[in-house]
Amino acid sequence: MRGGLWQLGQSITRRLGHGDKKAVARRFFASEAELKKTVLYDFHIANSGKMVPFAGWSMPIQYKDSIMDSTINCRENGSLFDVSHMCGLSLKGKDCVPFLEKLVIADVAGLAPGTGSLTVFTNEKGGAIDDSVITKVKDDHIYLVVNAGCRDKDLAHIEEHMKAFKAKGGDVSWHIHDERSLLALQGPLAAPVLQHLTKEDLSKLYFGMFTVIDINGSQCFLTRTGYTGEDGFEISVPSENAVDLAKAILEKSEGKIRLTGLGARDSLRLEAGLCLYGNDMEQHITPVEAGLTWAIGKRRRAEGGFLGAQFILKQLEEGPKIRRVGFFSTGPPPRSHSEIQDEGGNNIGEITSGGFSPCLKKNIAMGYVKSGLHKAGTKVKIIIRGKANEGVVTKMPFVPTKYYKPS
Repeated sequence: MRGGLWQLGQSITRRLGHGDKKAVARRFFASEAELKKTVLYDFHIANSGKMVPFAGWSMPIQYKDSIMDSTINCRENGSLFDVSHMCGLSLKGKDCVPFLEKLVIADVAGLAPGTGSLTVFTNEKGGAIDDSVITKVKDDHIYLVVNAGCRDKDLAHIEEHMKAFKAKGGDVSWHIHDERSLLALQGPLAAPVLQHLTKEDLSKLYFGMFTVIDINGSQCFLTRTGYTGEDGFEISVPSENAVDLAKAILEKSEGKIRLTGLGARDSLRLEAGLCLYGNDMEQHITPVEAGLTWAIGKRRRAEGGFLGAQFILKQLEEGPKIRRVGFFSTGPPPRSHSEIQDEGGNNIGEITSGGFSPCLKKNIAMGYVKSGLHKAGTKVKIIIRGKANEGVVTKMPFVPTKYYKPS
C-alpha cells in the first residue's frame, strides 16, 4: 500500500468520528469478502479492530485508541502486532547458504548459527526486489520472512533460481510456513512480559538472535528483532496457538501492552528511520542509494556473486547519484511523492514517506535527493499541494533506537 498507513488511519478515524460508517465501508471494506484473514481476525474484531485491506489481507489499522496514543504507548510500555500476513519460510540443505548468497547482499556464510541480519534481494540491475530479515538457524537451515505485498514475486523469484541451482546438483529445498502465524511484541515491557511465558532466559538473546523455544506451551521461532526501533521480538507460533498466545501476552502485561494496528506500526518505523518497501525501496532503488550499505557484507563487497553485484560494487566505489535522507519540515506533513526543491527552486528529489511524529510532535519524512545535497543541515523546500514549505535534511533515526545489545 503506497502513500502511508498513518494517513489512511487518520482518514478512517475522522470518518468514523463523524458517523460516516457507510462511506468507510464503501471506501475501505468493499472487497472484504475477497481478502485473506489471519487466524486472529475474529480476535481483532472482538477487540474493536478497524479492519482495512492491506496487501490482499484484512488487517487492523487501529483499535480503540488513536494512532498517536498507540505509537506513544509502544515506546513507553509496549505493543502487540499481528503480522501474520507476512511470509515466513525455511531454506534447508547443505547448499542453502551458497544458494541464498546468489540472491541477497548479506554475508550469510559469515553469520553465526542462531543469528541474523536485515538483507535485500536484488535484481540483475542491483535494484531491490524486497528487504527481508534472514536468520542462519544452522549451517543447513535458513529462516527468513518476506513482506506480504512481495510474497508472490519473491516466492516466484526464489523458486526460479532454486530450480536452476538444483539442476546443477545443488542441495536446497524450501518450506513455506503457512501453518504458522507471526506476532510482533515491541517496547520496553516486551522482554519482561514474554519472560513470564517461557523458561528460557531471554536476557541471553540479543538483538538479531534467533532460537526455537517453548512459549506458553507451544514451540515458537523467536527472533529478537522488530520494525519499531524498540527492543522486542517476532514470534512465529503454530496458528492453532496464536490467539491463546496473544491473550496470554496481553494478560501478563496487566493492560500496559496493547493490541496495535498497522497505522501506528507505520509511524513507529518512520520515527525509527526504517524503509517501507513500495515507498522507500523499489525495484529501481539499490541498497547503496537506500542507505543500506552496512548490510552488504565485507566479503560480498570483495567477491560480489549476487544479482546486480556489478552495479552495486560500482556505486560503492564511485558513490551513488541519489541518497535516502531524513527531513524535518514546517507546514502540513509531507506525503509520498511530494517534490523536494533546493533553495533556488530546482527539483532535487522526492519524498517517499512522511507524517506527523507522535513522539517528537513535529513533521518527519524521508526521501531521495541528489548526492551532494544529502548532508544534514541542508535547507530544502518541500512542495505540498502546490505550496513550498521549509524543510531541512536531518540524520536518522528520528527517535533513538533501543535495541537490546551486549553492553
